[in-house]
Amino acid sequence: MSSESSRSLPAARAVALVTGRELSTRMRNKVFVLSNAVLLAVIVGGIVLASVLMDSGDPVRVGVVGQAQSLTSPLTTNGEALETPVTAVPVADEQSARTQVSAGDLPVALVAGSGGGYTAITDREVPIELRAVLDSAVRQQAVEAALAAQGVDSEELAAATTDAVVTVDALDPPDPDSGQRTALAYVSVLLLYFQLLTTGISVATGVVEEKTSRVVELLLSTIKPLHLLTGKVLGIGLVGLVQLAAFGVAGLAAALGTGLITVTTTAVGVFAGTLGWYVLGFAFLAVLYAAAGSLVSRQEEVSGTTAPLTILVIGMFLVAQTSVQDPGGTLSSIMSWIPPFSAILMPLRIAAGVTGPVQVVVTVMLMLATTSLFALLAAKIYRRSVLRTGTRVSWKQALGRA
Repeated sequence: MSSESSRSLPAARAVALVTGRELSTRMRNKVFVLSNAVLLAVIVGGIVLASVLMDSGDPVRVGVVGQAQSLTSPLTTNGEALETPVTAVPVADEQSARTQVSAGDLPVALVAGSGGGYTAITDREVPIELRAVLDSAVRQQAVEAALAAQGVDSEELAAATTDAVVTVDALDPPDPDSGQRTALAYVSVLLLYFQLLTTGISVATGVVEEKTSRVVELLLSTIKPLHLLTGKVLGIGLVGLVQLAAFGVAGLAAALGTGLITVTTTAVGVFAGTLGWYVLGFAFLAVLYAAAGSLVSRQEEVSGTTAPLTILVIGMFLVAQTSVQDPGGTLSSIMSWIPPFSAILMPLRIAAGVTGPVQVVVTVMLMLATTSLFALLAAKIYRRSVLRTGTRVSWKQALGRA
């Protein structure tokens, strides 16, 4: 088949052939499959471990000896109120209490003393949080005893003072789910940074591999340079999208299943948004990485031509990381409008609930318009450089007139 006749191959079919080749080559790579399996196991295992550690806050066991058993109810009530759950454990006598504390079976044991006081037996010291629970329980019992001595019914007193409370009317009440939203935003930033950087570099190194092995000459004898560029970007982009989706689905399922994340609607929305913004961010960066890769013929030279793009991606991550704790701040508000920073900042702002549909639509349009302009420039550079092997092609040569 001649070059001219082969180049009459429809663009869609040519792009599809290159895309399929990239997908098949990369998805069947054993190292790729194994490394991703390990990453998935680490993600799921890490989430399960985190949920176990968070759920390990069992109530503190407090031994109560003799008359101290009357503190069982106050200890439980005050422990819940002070967010330090306590379980009262009856102990036969003081010697048994000391033995159990010494053996580590009980962190502390209460023994009734004289004058209504109590002695806390412990190995070293009583933690501040637990000391607050013990003190409040003892005071509560003492107050109830004093009221009873004066003929005052403590239950009637409590009922009479039920409405004597301060009602808080916050003008800007805190979001009870802000912690989970922040966590989702941070995970989104990390995933996008990792995927955009690794897939972008994969595009550049893939271009150089083809030039080094002269595969590109064979490919360009059957398809046009622009079709080869488009197919390569689509193929590697789809691989990255599958990776990101797998990581997200595994992590989301594990987090929801273990109860680590309870804001299901927000989590699913952030996940979907992360996938969409990855596509936009990758499209912007990939064509530039491909153009940068086409300028050189050796793998060791790739880092030099792609350094500005890598610095850009790192800069995007640093801005996003700075904005995680204040997604509605000035830095995030301004930079989120600027491509390609939108690709990593908008999922963060969506997760935090500080942006609206208007900004989402406008930033998507800006990303698409900017990507189209850079794609035209990158295609010109790629077309002029991809067949030049040996010496490095300068930007002036790549952009100059033929």
